[in-house]
Order: sequence, then structure tokens, then C-alpha cells
Amino acid sequence: MALKESGENYLETILILKKSLGVVRAIDVANELEFSKPSVSRAIGILKEEGLVTVEDGGHLELTEAGLAKANSVYDRHLVIADFLVSLGVRKEIAIDDACRIEHIISEESFGKMKERLVSHEQDA
Repeated sequence: MALKESGENYLETILILKKSLGVVRAIDVANELEFSKPSVSRAIGILKEEGLVTVEDGGHLELTEAGLAKANSVYDRHLVIADFLVSLGVRKEIAIDDACRIEHIISEESFGKMKERLVSHEQDA
């Protein structure tokens, strides 16, 4: 399934909010991303149709198994890329912002090599 960047951002945001808040609603996602509630509702509907999110009683959002796997993958890329950039001397704030963009377009091969280099760098330190 080829999920667009915006869909990946929604899944990643739901995952992060779930970790911090425990329960996530569409309004929480809207506030976090600074999007309108109707825009978030539309996106959640698409993710629901794709089988990545369910909406439970009380409007609580839950990631399905597939949604959780995709969210974890995106979040892992985000963390690794940000850490890699920081290891190169990029300021943390810039590295985090850049990682948000890079995480959606990087190839598996490039990401794998980046992750290998980062792990190697950490072991040498």
C-alpha cells in the first residue's frame, strides 16, 4: 500500500500522542498538527477506509495492526534520520525538522545504510 506523506504524518502523530496521552481523539491530532477539525476528520476517514485506523466509542482513535506497523516504521525513520543528522553536527532543532521531510522520501537502501552508519558510529563512541 502506497501511503502518501500526509497519511504517514497522521499515523505517526497518532502513535506519538497515544504514547503521551494514552487516549487520542481527532481533536488532539488537529491541535498537534495545527489543522482544522474537518481536515483531520476527512483524513481519519481515509485512514479508516485503508484499514489503518479505527474509531472507537467516544471517538478514540486506535491504530490497527497495519497502522501501528506503518506508524512505527515512519517514527523509526524519523528518529534515526534526526540522530544521524545530529551526529554530523546539525543542530537538533534543524535535524528534527529535516527528518520530518526526509523520512517520507528516503529509499529503504539509503535508510538502511544510514542506520548502519549511525549504529557503527555509536559503537565507536
